Amino acid sequence: MSDRFVYHCTLRWSDLDAYGHINNSRFLTLYEEARVALMFAGGRAWGVGSFADGVVIRRHEVDYLRPVDYALGRATAEAAPTVRIELWVEEIRASRFTVAYELYDGEVLASRARSVLVPFDLTRQVPRRITPEERDFLLTYAPQGGVA
Repeated sequence: MSDRFVYHCTLRWSDLDAYGHINNSRFLTLYEEARVALMFAGGRAWGVGSFADGVVIRRHEVDYLRPVDYALGRATAEAAPTVRIELWVEEIRASRFTVAYELYDGEVLASRARSVLVPFDLTRQVPRRITPEERDFLLTYAPQGGVA
């Protein structure tokens, strides 16, 4: 597999559910933060700013493997606890791509997910094709031979 994009996401007290675990719906927010960092910050650093012009979610798929606690024992006076999210591009098509994720609580895999994303023209309100520059950027996080 090629390089994964690694993002350390800070947990918030508001992420907790009634059982003291990170709420299942908040996993999507954590994945979103990592995905935005990949496409917007990572893309811009690569010279590709067009993802910020419009990308919509077509589908999410999440597997919850174990609960994630807020873990005050991992917090410090300066920093809240974090989880590590690793992302890669699983598939690239002409007008959509799939991002896969793994979320780690310490060294323990806690969740896996996938998101199908569609570049979108916000002005015209229609999907658009992936540009050659976007494809080149996405390929840096795609496994060899695994892209259509």
